[in-house]
Amino acid sequence: METKSCVEYGVDAAVATVVINNPAKRNAMTAGMWQALPALLAALASDPGVRALVLTGEGNTFCAGADISTLREPGAAGGTPQELAVRAEEALAAFPKPTLAAVRGYCVGGGSQLAAACDLRFAEEGARFGVTPAKLGIVYPSSSTRRLTALVGPSAAKYLLFSGQLIDAERALRTGLVDEVLPAGQLDKRVAEFTGVLVSRSQLTQAAAKEFTDGRTGRDAYWAEQAQGSGDTAEGVAAFLERRAPRFAWHPGG
Repeated sequence: METKSCVEYGVDAAVATVVINNPAKRNAMTAGMWQALPALLAALASDPGVRALVLTGEGNTFCAGADISTLREPGAAGGTPQELAVRAEEALAAFPKPTLAAVRGYCVGGGSQLAAACDLRFAEEGARFGVTPAKLGIVYPSSSTRRLTALVGPSAAKYLLFSGQLIDAERALRTGLVDEVLPAGQLDKRVAEFTGVLVSRSQLTQAAAKEFTDGRTGRDAYWAEQAQGSGDTAEGVAAFLERRAPRFAWHPGG
């Protein structure tokens, strides 16, 4: 039975898992998949039951990039495939809760674009990464280039962009493109363990830290007001003194 290409999701234990599903083409992103992602992310961002998000691919591949057959299409809703890809990337980068890309197999082109837009990236041994617009004569978007450079530094970004060559998970770890590399069969367990830690922490702290580390400034007074009114600090201190797990209540939009 043919599986329709799509971006789908499920929520379990306060963690939303978004799955890139186009296995017939190694989970390549079609224009329709790019277009669907921002609305899906907006719905998850507004759900107070979601405290973290994992992005992964169906089966043994994260995402082999954009579906090349769609690159000549004008795109849906008045956008080219590249414009739709940038909107999806920016929506993922702006997601107000912690995001983690769980990578198996190929993470190439648009796949690397999405992974870089996540806060963290965990990869399984054997994963391969590449930023490949130079193979197609495509100008990589400036926002995507800046994000890649912030992760790996100018020299490594130029290596990837100039050559279009793939690198293995170990080199990706050394350059800062990924945060952890796990043995085969251990990725899901480690992601579940780590996201379990994330959802137990203060969303107030996480949201402010995400904004600050992403270079967005000028809202110190806003976050001070949020901290004062949230009760998270009082709860955290009380839980520490009482030697129990804290029950943090603040959430984005709450």
